[in-house]
Amino acid sequence: MELQQMRYVVAVAETNSFTRAAERCLVVQSALSHQVARLEKELGARLFERTSRRVRLTPAGAAFLPAARQCLDAAERAANEVAAAVGEVRGRLAVGVIPSVAAVDIPGALRDFHQQYPNVRISLSVGASDGLVEQVKTGGIEVAFLGLPTTVRPEGVNSRELARDRLVAVVGPDHPLAQESAVDLRRLSSEMFVDLPAKTAGRVQSDLAFSAAGVHRDVAFEVTNADFLARLVGQGLGVAMLPSAYVARLSGVTTIEVTDAPTRVEHIVWSRDNSTPAATAFLAILGISVDDK
Repeated sequence: MELQQMRYVVAVAETNSFTRAAERCLVVQSALSHQVARLEKELGARLFERTSRRVRLTPAGAAFLPAARQCLDAAERAANEVAAAVGEVRGRLAVGVIPSVAAVDIPGALRDFHQQYPNVRISLSVGASDGLVEQVKTGGIEVAFLGLPTTVRPEGVNSRELARDRLVAVVGPDHPLAQESAVDLRRLSSEMFVDLPAKTAGRVQSDLAFSAAGVHRDVAFEVTNADFLARLVGQGLGVAMLPSAYVARLSGVTTIEVTDAPTRVEHIVWSRDNSTPAATAFLAILGISVDDK
C-alpha cells in the first residue's frame, strides 16, 4: 500500500469524481484509476461505487478513508519534522481567530511569519472561542486567538493571556445615548440589543454582567460576526457592548463608557501534545515558547 494510492483515494472521495481527482493530483485519469484499482485488489474490497453519473464511497471505502487521511497527515508531519531538524520550516499553519481580536495585529504577524518562512502554507479561519478551542484539541487548527470572560480559562490546551479590556457600549451616531459620556448596565438594560449568539463566549460575558447587576435586557438581533454587528448598530437597530480596543477600529458608531462594565480576556492557545514546527515558529514570532503553560 503506497501513500500515493491513499492520496488518490482521498482526492476521489473529496471530489466525488475520478476526473476532478486526477486534475487535483496532476496526473492523467487512467493512471489514477489504475492505482485505485490496484489498491482495491490489494485490500480485497471495492472502495468506490462507480456509475456513469456519480462516484461514491462504499462502506469499505468509508471505513478506509479516516485511516488514509491519518496516514497522510502522519507522513506530512514526519517530513516537516525532518525539514525542521535541518533548519527548514514548511508544511501548513492553520490559525483561528475571533472576529474581535485586538491584542495582536494578526495580518502583521502573518506577514512577518510568511517573510521568514515562505514555504509554509497559511490558512486563517474566523470562529467563536469555544469552537476554536475544540479545533485546536482535535488538530484542525494549530493556534487560536480567543476572547473569554475573566471567570473562564481555556481547557485542554496550552494558553497565554495576551490582554484584558473592558467592554464599552456602542450606539449609532443618532441614538439618544450618543450624547452621554458614561452609562451603567441598569440604564442600558432598557435598550434593544444587538449581540453575538446565546452561549458563545463573547455573549456570556455580557449576560453574566447584566445578571450580576440584577437586570434583564432584550437581545433583538443575534449576529455571528462582530463587524456586521457594528454595522447593524450604526443603522440604529440597537446597542451593543464590545471591547474598547476593538471598537477603536470601527467607524460610523459612537462609544460610551460603561461604569460597571465586564472585562474580557484575550488568550492565545495551542496544542499541548502535537505542536507542529510551523506552529512553534509562529509562536516564536509572537515571543512565546511552545513549552509555555
